Amino acid sequence: MPDCFGLCAVLLGLLVLTVAGCVFYSGLFADIVVQTCSPAIKKLTFAYKFKEGAYRDSGELFNEARRVGLGLPCLGVFYSHPKKISAPLCRYAVGCILSEGENKVDEELLKHCKASGFNVFSFPQVTHVIATSFPHRALFSTFFRERRVYPQLEHYIKERRLCAHPFLELYRDGQIQFIVPLARQGDFYVPEVRQAERRLSEQEESHSDTDISGADSNSEYSSGSGVVESDSRETSSVVSFVRSVPVRDQESEDNKGRSSGGAQFQEPNWEWTGGDHEESEKESLEITQELWGVVGEEE
Repeated sequence: MPDCFGLCAVLLGLLVLTVAGCVFYSGLFADIVVQTCSPAIKKLTFAYKFKEGAYRDSGELFNEARRVGLGLPCLGVFYSHPKKISAPLCRYAVGCILSEGENKVDEELLKHCKASGFNVFSFPQVTHVIATSFPHRALFSTFFRERRVYPQLEHYIKERRLCAHPFLELYRDGQIQFIVPLARQGDFYVPEVRQAERRLSEQEESHSDTDISGADSNSEYSSGSGVVESDSRETSSVVSFVRSVPVRDQESEDNKGRSSGGAQFQEPNWEWTGGDHEESEKESLEITQELWGVVGEEE
């Protein structure tokens, strides 16, 4: 019996050491140095697929890109702030790099990617980016990079009040290179992002028009009371203002809040101060008293 307990203790110890070794090898304790510098990559062309949904599901596209790219470096571009945009509406593009710098794209590989349903897009070379790296050695590496790298990047951007977006992840040579452009950010947005923004903007405008017409009909129905009608129209105008803000402007403000000091949209102060209301009541009371005085003298 003591031999069994001893054997179990040894096996448990080996298991703990194995797990600890895997965690350490995956980069849990790796140093993360965030800096502003010239990018390690130049102008590049990559084959990608665009998707809307939770970022945790992006692994499927990465696996597909590895199969199609036959060992080429993989690239993920993440456009939405996951803390400000709900998971089903987050947008990202994942693919493999076909060429970099002045190198030409392999025509056969290009045809193969297009036949597999991938689109092709080029990113420009920029002079300055925010960059850091993280080891990519094991399955746990992608898990730790989300919890260790992104908080450091956000802190760096917020502290220096920088305008930086979108977030690029380049998987190459056992490293995950994180790159956030500081200029020409619009050139890093694939066409599908603009199309999605335009589609959502049209939907919001349609809902806004419906809400305004509905509010006007309700106010006309209740025209017997001037106060109720005024309140109804004021409410409809507030709803119209909130819902008619273009989605593109909202997302640009989100990205700016993420990258320029974390500034957030502050709601207007709709609290009633009561000053004008008290003055109007006071004037009404004085007029009433004067009228009663005149009537009393006549009697």
